[in-house]
Amino acid sequence: QMQLAESGGGLVQAGGSLRLSCAVSGSTFRSRSMGWFRQAPGKEREFVATITWNGEMFYADSVKGRFTISRDNAKNTVYLQMNSLKPEDTAVYYCGAGRLWQRKVLKVSDYDYWGQGTQVTVSS
Repeated sequence: QMQLAESGGGLVQAGGSLRLSCAVSGSTFRSRSMGWFRQAPGKEREFVATITWNGEMFYADSVKGRFTISRDNAKNTVYLQMNSLKPEDTAVYYCGAGRLWQRKVLKVSDYDYWGQGTQVTVSS
């Protein structure tokens, strides 16, 4: 069993930055790829970024060059650094833990556990 807790969301002006954190409890953190998804009102949850257990990173085209995902295995924590934020980045951001030993986790169905989400609002 794993528990995930996101933090770091808030209100920011367009062009600003935020850093999201996801603290994870559970013994299999190092064996799982981790990811960030987001969900805007009336839309489906969409992939943002993922980092594999060995540090490979994959991004959605919409955030490539602006967002950076990282992980600290000693702290069981995943981060999402978001720069050059746009109003269209406004959403609830969710952290997820991928299936055990699955490398690429790009779909919601690839995940075993989710956090409760943190709101990010970007004003124009």
